[in-house]
Amino acid sequence: MKKILFLPLLQMQSGHHQVAEALMDLLKNHTDDLTFKKIDLLSYTNKSLEKVITSGYLNWIRYAPETYNLAYKSFFYVSPTKKHSFKWYQPLFLKKMEQLLAEEKPDLLVCTHGFPSYLLSKLKMKGKCDIPIINVYTDFFINSVWGREGIDLHFLPSQEIKRKLGRKYQATNQQMMVTGIPVHEGITKTLHRKQDNERPKILLSGGNSGLGGILKLAEELKLSSNLDFLVLCGNNKKLYDEIHSWDLDHIKPLTYLSSRSEMNLLYEEVDAIISKPGGVTISEAIRKRLPIFVHSALPGQEKINLQYLKRKELVYELDQSTPLEKQLLSVLTNQKKMKGWEDAIDAYQQEIELEKPEKIVELIETLLDQKTSSRQSGLVRFSSPLRI
Repeated sequence: MKKILFLPLLQMQSGHHQVAEALMDLLKNHTDDLTFKKIDLLSYTNKSLEKVITSGYLNWIRYAPETYNLAYKSFFYVSPTKKHSFKWYQPLFLKKMEQLLAEEKPDLLVCTHGFPSYLLSKLKMKGKCDIPIINVYTDFFINSVWGREGIDLHFLPSQEIKRKLGRKYQATNQQMMVTGIPVHEGITKTLHRKQDNERPKILLSGGNSGLGGILKLAEELKLSSNLDFLVLCGNNKKLYDEIHSWDLDHIKPLTYLSSRSEMNLLYEEVDAIISKPGGVTISEAIRKRLPIFVHSALPGQEKINLQYLKRKELVYELDQSTPLEKQLLSVLTNQKKMKGWEDAIDAYQQEIELEKPEKIVELIETLLDQKTSSRQSGLVRFSSPLRI
């Protein structure tokens, strides 16, 4: 059986893991002759190091968000002419990546984080890796860490990114597919949304890590008289207990939902979502045609995502100086605004070239077959165009 190795980064649950799991489940459900494994290179290298980096990252964005935002833009979102050297730790991780490939012997590599992609690109261009590589992007932009050279296939969030990648790095159309940010197929696509609730029901997401700023909206939630709220607290027990203690009929806290079908039903129960601009959550909401209101954005990736989403009119950013209920109702009850948002969603979805599960599976199987044929003939190909 052929083996696919998925490479997110860090152990904390993130969009990188969610996208990897979505693709793994997709392939499991539609193929019979593949095996899968998901490995975080940092934990593989040193579990203590991974814990230190995760803790440091969470504390940094919690206590010094502006400095993190500056650092992110300075090091991970720079001009393509400015190359990363990573000199002090590159040799260690390149060696560990070679070791991982030798141990696992995968037939295909799927990167859902830029750092593994960067390392594999280096190995491939040095002739030390002949395994096909897919980059699957989990934000609405590509930061400058991602590997470009030697990558066989890119799953891209938009046509805008496809044009930029093709122009700057001479990637061919056959190497680039606009898939949107992949979401689990258990989150089914809604074609036409109808509002069945007499009182609009709003889902609040982003409380799992405690970093989403939901409690900053607490007083406004309590005072709302025309809306019902479901607050997705995830594993944040402190947030759940706080909201539960309010004992209000129009606000209901929810614990972590592990089932995709439960999450899908929850999306179908509500009329809009208030969220942070994380790539996966926003993509799920777009797929369900849920109006999206952004209450806060983490520094770095989410702030850059928000710029794109606002420019494309896919989300509404909440103004903290204006009453929450007034802002929500001014959109949800305004036919002109809702029509403009529907048009923006249609425009975004029309850009997607590869959405049907069977087509994504077919493309991955084609890449695997080409790799097998190349090895059998004794040829090693780097980033040759796919023929599908």
